[in-house]
Amino acid sequence: MIRELYHRARHTLRPLRVQFEHMLGVLFPRLLTQIEYRRMYGVPINWKHPQTIDEKIAWLRFYGDTSLWPLLADKYRVREYLADRGLGHLLVPLYGVWKRAEDIDWQSLPQQFVMKPNHGSHSVLLSTDRNSLDIPHCIKQLNHWLHIDFSKYHGETHYRKIPPCIVAEQLLDHTRQAVPSSSLIDYKVWAFNGEAKYIWCCVNRTAESVEVITYDTDWNAHPEYSEDVPNFHLYHGRLPRPLHLDEMLSAAGILSEGLPQARVDFYEVDGKLYFGEITLTSSSGLNLFYNEDFRLQLGRLTILPNESS
Repeated sequence: MIRELYHRARHTLRPLRVQFEHMLGVLFPRLLTQIEYRRMYGVPINWKHPQTIDEKIAWLRFYGDTSLWPLLADKYRVREYLADRGLGHLLVPLYGVWKRAEDIDWQSLPQQFVMKPNHGSHSVLLSTDRNSLDIPHCIKQLNHWLHIDFSKYHGETHYRKIPPCIVAEQLLDHTRQAVPSSSLIDYKVWAFNGEAKYIWCCVNRTAESVEVITYDTDWNAHPEYSEDVPNFHLYHGRLPRPLHLDEMLSAAGILSEGLPQARVDFYEVDGKLYFGEITLTSSSGLNLFYNEDFRLQLGRLTILPNESS
């Protein structure tokens, strides 16, 4: 009986806790970062002498120069950043951009496309047949996403500085990759002030989980860097070297120049390399799928402004 009451109370209180933490994300983001870090790792975050990649990402969020972060995290304006650096050829073709879902000319779009807000994550509308879309429902969903303050979830305040809009791009077909996967393979390049060091690959993504494995820049697999945790499972196969690995690493280096750390994502479809996004707070600074040694290794590569290289 006591156990049942405990679980019932927990179930009732959880929404209140979530609402409280969302409030912290808006009003006291640093405090929310501390709470989440301690919950995940069981130890307090080391603000004075950060060591791991997660601690250094947290330090950069609140004490570093984040003036570029809103531009880089903006899924629309980042296109300018690539074009300015001679990398516009890596961009996924753009079909349109709108400030309101009601302004979308649906008939002008091809049958297949991907649509998303520019100021958040994990909010994507996929169309494989435009004629079968429930347009009123799509408009309602897109407007809902437009009004979400993504910064409240984990205190990532740079998202709050992104002017929201809706972007439509070409849908990349995962069946046209060189490697079989139930989803697009993400080649997520960790780069540090202009130097690419590791590629974290995400394969067979579903709504519930994804398989992951890390490679170095010589394309040696390092399964020992990974932790098998909920939602992230070790990929037990071996991925062939991407056709455009050298171009991928070069682009990640160019895009990360001047940044202590960045994760630059790419896809390879139909024998062509495409840019995905730049992330300055990888997994909201909670990279639980790496073991502590590798988190420390990535931390050593992240040189903060108050550290000497």
